[in-house]
Amino acid sequence: MPGLDMYRKKNIHGILHCKVMKGSKILYRLSLILFPGILHFSCNSQETNSYTEKERLSLGAKVILPNVRGRIDHIAYDSISHLAFIAALANNSVEVVDLHTRQLVHTITGLREPQGVMCIPLQKKLIVANGDNGACVFFSLPTYGQLKAVDLKSDADNIRYDESSNLLYVGYDHGIAIIDPGSLKQVANIPLDNHPESFQISKQQDRIYINVPDANEIEVADVSTNKIIAKWKNTTASLNFPMAIDEGKNRLFVGCRRPARLRMINSETGKDISVVSCSGDADDIFYDAPDSLVFVSAGSGFIDVFRALDKELVRINHIRTSSNARTSLLLLHEKKFLLAAPAHAGIKAALWIYNIN
Repeated sequence: MPGLDMYRKKNIHGILHCKVMKGSKILYRLSLILFPGILHFSCNSQETNSYTEKERLSLGAKVILPNVRGRIDHIAYDSISHLAFIAALANNSVEVVDLHTRQLVHTITGLREPQGVMCIPLQKKLIVANGDNGACVFFSLPTYGQLKAVDLKSDADNIRYDESSNLLYVGYDHGIAIIDPGSLKQVANIPLDNHPESFQISKQQDRIYINVPDANEIEVADVSTNKIIAKWKNTTASLNFPMAIDEGKNRLFVGCRRPARLRMINSETGKDISVVSCSGDADDIFYDAPDSLVFVSAGSGFIDVFRALDKELVRINHIRTSSNARTSLLLLHEKKFLLAAPAHAGIKAALWIYNIN
């Protein structure tokens, strides 16, 4: 809450004992009366809402997406042409924005609930995973001509590209399909207990870490065999949707929605290192290894920035955005952070372009 540098809550036999550092005790008590529940944090969750560092993101531009209605899903980027591709799921389109001119330059129509989107710049290919019919559609760049669709039957979603093996990993229904983008054919499959949300590939550990919220777990697959080798049940929080990875320190960052928590997990053991509160409806997480920063975009209308210490997560920024602006993309080399804001309360949908300070 503005004006408070740090606040913590301890609940002992139902009695609230708060210590407010560098803030107004009167303002704090008044906030509990006017906004009950807004400051619901637990010392057991290691919450440290200090916000003492400068804001890491500054809004540079908003590119209007004039015809987009409803939910927006994932974003991809072409580092050669500097184009961002936004999967407008409810609009059945992919919107293409030039980050240099800050203009909408193209719209791909006729899709069926596009969710995942991936660009392979050197192969001049754009891949769109459709949730409605499960089609994973390949387009040629820069003409946007359709090359082929790989039928994944149902709920095609998140996409990852492994440059070293030149393979695409596409989450769908109850598995992850492995597709060769050269032959445009599915070459393998990893069966799962339920639908996968975000997943991350670790070449260092030869593993894939997969959020499977409907099974209340993280499943771990061996990259070489495409077999599940571990299932880590959620304990501290559930509905685990977004995920980021820190291969250098063997850590996963997992966003949970019930309750709203960010978990830092040891990627070798599956055990929590630190668990803190975050904004509600987290949908994307990105890790900035050089600065040890974790960015969380949440549908409740905030971007949270955390500093990842060795044993603790500390929230340093709490940046207001827009309702349901859940989808984001970190462009670390360009010092940009993209946020897709859907149409809301008479305001048109837009791609928000932040500069990283």
